[in-house]
Amino acid sequence: MLSLSILGSGSSGNSAVVRTENTRLLLDAGLSARQIVLRLEMLGLKPGDLDGILLTHEHGDHTQGLEILCRKHSLPIFVTPLTQESLLQSAFTKTKPQWRLMASGAAFEFRDLRIECFSVPHDAVDPVGFIIADEDSRLGVLSDVGYITNLIRERLRGAHTLFIEANYDAHMLEADTKRPWAIKQRISGRHGHLSNEQAAELVQSIAHDDLHHVMLGHLSDDCNDPDVAQKKISSALHQAGVREVNIHCARRREPTPWIEVARRTPAVALMDMLNAHPVEAEMGH
Repeated sequence: MLSLSILGSGSSGNSAVVRTENTRLLLDAGLSARQIVLRLEMLGLKPGDLDGILLTHEHGDHTQGLEILCRKHSLPIFVTPLTQESLLQSAFTKTKPQWRLMASGAAFEFRDLRIECFSVPHDAVDPVGFIIADEDSRLGVLSDVGYITNLIRERLRGAHTLFIEANYDAHMLEADTKRPWAIKQRISGRHGHLSNEQAAELVQSIAHDDLHHVMLGHLSDDCNDPDVAQKKISSALHQAGVREVNIHCARRREPTPWIEVARRTPAVALMDMLNAHPVEAEMGH
């Protein structure tokens, strides 16, 4: 069974971890290496437990801890060729990482996971989203994105859990006095970030009865509010006739508890109980 925890998500840094019984992957390394290690420890993991790092794109709030983490722990980095080239121009002056190149739009197998990266619109050299799946679960990951394409909808359709950006509330961004007009245009532009409304429209368009969790990430401190974002998603799901979905907002400064990507069927839950307590299960009447 595939599980997810968000180590931290926001404009200051983004990182998450996915795990199965056999595999543990970091998803982006936008916190400091020290914070990544501390937050992994809060989840009962060490950097040496990781099998690699998946990167969505090269921006600092997704890569700031990458070089030190890889220098100290020799972790392979799964990345597209253009993102690799960009990183080599700005980082890795003291280490030679283990690159594992991904082709955007293609899937590959890694241990007990099937991973597919797909192109998304953002102001990076080759930004991607992910579908991460095992035989029971399908996780959709959509980080920094300016607008929703048909390709995004196609790839995320059928996911049991969505980890998607909901960066800003349109009214709060418009009313914000700290950001100049040009920055607001960049945020809300076609290669910027997703609003609550855009995230809600996406969720509504691909909602289905087996959708288990929607995890919202990259919320702006100034131009969004977790309650507002969650209500937008909840309303969109209700309009789609899908109600049994857990909606969360990722935290900026601490990891979220582990969530299971897919609902456990009664048969799976029974097998887990038998595996965990074989003697008691056999003897109980």
